Amino acid sequence: QLQASGGGLVQAGGSLRLSCAASGRMFSNYAIAWFRQAPGKEREGVSCISNTGGSIYYADSVKGRFTISRDNAKNTVYLQMNSLKPEDTAVYYCAAGHIVTLLEMYEYWGQGTQVTVSS
Repeated sequence: QLQASGGGLVQAGGSLRLSCAASGRMFSNYAIAWFRQAPGKEREGVSCISNTGGSIYYADSVKGRFTISRDNAKNTVYLQMNSLKPEDTAVYYCAAGHIVTLLEMYEYWGQGTQVTVSS
């Protein structure tokens, strides 16, 4: 199971850190990704990290502002979001799978956490 947390309301230019906590002993075998879905829009890949952390990808819209990391000892992946913009407002989901990609090719999905950025 995946549990996303850390969302909230923040002003433009602010920061939030999302966490994706996983249960189970096989966490380190999985790539983890963050997706988001804004109202009226399709879900999009934001960032992903391979099981070892050796491969990391970002959507162009968040490059230079968001940082993904993982702590396999804690079964947790983080998404540090800086310089937030109103267009970052969305429900953010984490997902786990065996392929590190920004496409929706993940086997396990957590519930979302709402991020709202006010202007």
